[in-house]
Amino acid sequence: MLIRQEADMVQFGVDYASSLRAPVAIELVGDVGVGKTTFVRGLARGLGVSEPISSPSFTISRTYQGKDYRLCHYDFYRLSEPGLMAEDLRESLADQDTITVVEWGSTLDDVLPKNRTTITITLNDDESREVTVR
Repeated sequence: MLIRQEADMVQFGVDYASSLRAPVAIELVGDVGVGKTTFVRGLARGLGVSEPISSPSFTISRTYQGKDYRLCHYDFYRLSEPGLMAEDLRESLADQDTITVVEWGSTLDDVLPKNRTTITITLNDDESREVTVR
């Protein structure tokens, strides 16, 4: 799928949220600044989260309450070793009422479920984004 504008990435997240039933794990793959958190903003909106969404780059995780589900958003970019975050992630993944989204998950690949959805976002030369869901 080709995304040309930031608003389109948000709308993709909103639309994608309508297909989700917790528990579910989503891994976001892409370079810094490619639109991963923008997608999460749309996902949160689609789940009925009313508070602003910001990147958890420095806090590692943020949790939001939506209409029917909690949204746990992790960003392991600054994490070189899982430590206690591995247990925190396991708890989120086991929660039947939680949608778990992970950025930079390679550090915790052994904790992430094999049946997770992976959304890869690639920046094109024209500043559009190619989005692949598998």
